[in-house]
Amino acid sequence: MASEIIRPQVSRRRLLQLMGGVAVAGTLAGCGGGNSAGGSGGGPLKVIGAGSQEAGLRKALDEYKKLNSSFDFNLSFSPADQLQTALRAQLAAGNAPDMHAVYPGNGSAMSMVQLSKANLLTDLSDQAWTQKIPTGFKGAYQQDGKTFIFSPGTSVLGAIYNKKAFAKAGVEVPTTWSELLTVCETLKKKGIVPLALGAQTPWVTQLINYALVPGTVYSKQPDFDDKMAAGSATFAGSGWADAMNKYLELQKRGFFNDNPNGTTYEQATSMVGTGKAAMAVQVSAVLQAYRDAAPSPDDLGMFPLPATDTVADNWIPGGIVVGLAVSAKSKKADEARKFIEFCGQPDMINTWAEAVACVPLYSEGAAKVDPVLKPFLPYLSGNKAVPFMDQRWPNAEVQPTHFAVVQELLGGKTTVDGALKKMDEAYRKTA
Repeated sequence: MASEIIRPQVSRRRLLQLMGGVAVAGTLAGCGGGNSAGGSGGGPLKVIGAGSQEAGLRKALDEYKKLNSSFDFNLSFSPADQLQTALRAQLAAGNAPDMHAVYPGNGSAMSMVQLSKANLLTDLSDQAWTQKIPTGFKGAYQQDGKTFIFSPGTSVLGAIYNKKAFAKAGVEVPTTWSELLTVCETLKKKGIVPLALGAQTPWVTQLINYALVPGTVYSKQPDFDDKMAAGSATFAGSGWADAMNKYLELQKRGFFNDNPNGTTYEQATSMVGTGKAAMAVQVSAVLQAYRDAAPSPDDLGMFPLPATDTVADNWIPGGIVVGLAVSAKSKKADEARKFIEFCGQPDMINTWAEAVACVPLYSEGAAKVDPVLKPFLPYLSGNKAVPFMDQRWPNAEVQPTHFAVVQELLGGKTTVDGALKKMDEAYRKTA
């Protein structure tokens, strides 16, 4: 994957606040040797990851095995819904894999906060790399002062686009909402699907809202999350309504593929890679999957999705990418901890971050940053970035409610007011 050395003049204070847990995943796959039940004392280390981790996690495991000939592993990848349900149940039952994907911060059943509160994760606080977690990132990695998750760095969310499709239609990257609509209309007239949407895959449903809300909500109310927590703000009474109405406008104007609720993440990825569709709103962590679907990786670029007609009001979402944790009940926890300590070394963090197109957690010297992230760096340096929305949600109910109401909106089964009312109800639930 193409990369180069970039020394962005990023505001460290703001960049280090970018903590998020957008749930992303992929298809089942496996590598390594042998079969072992989670928690068994013999056999290979059993690892289950999310699809967005694949490029970095495979590379890290392979590199570690080169240095430790006796090390062996069994690696598979699970869709997000299975991570949230089946894997969570395995953790509670004590038969989970030795290492597994976990989402930063709070906001989902497989988030670091939820799992650590349930005593299902191994404490990693004594590892050297944890002392280098910047202060602003600690909420994504730590609960009650203890570190429970490793993640290589920060992902951004925007529009992945096919450069050849844009060139065929004679359009350029938009910088305002009106320009985006004009670009989509021109693409549609050229017979190109403007935006591929695989909403059959639940976690994909949230991404367009996540891309729009920084501009419709946070650029006007930077303290919106604090007001929500204090009970003085609601989803329904905020710019969330504007974002959802714009989401529906894209559908009503025919800018999505047919039947988004019947289209998967994988199908949408293929559409953009092959140029059948021009764009998809996605996190940078899955860029490699889009590159794999394209004739050439250079066919694809990425840009911040504009949410308003005032350029200064367009902000971006960014957050810590899905991480890795050790099951508290694993009998191979020591071996798993050694691997994570290896991942926390500067060179390995750079390697993993480069593989999944994210900004490294920390770097000794210049960090390797994929060129695709260049358009996003001015937003980071300009303090115009906010964490992925679920990072600050108080429970694991809001995110799946968000998934469901977006599918209902796209299916014509609810209204924006009805959808946001359900999200407000989920937000106020207590354990």
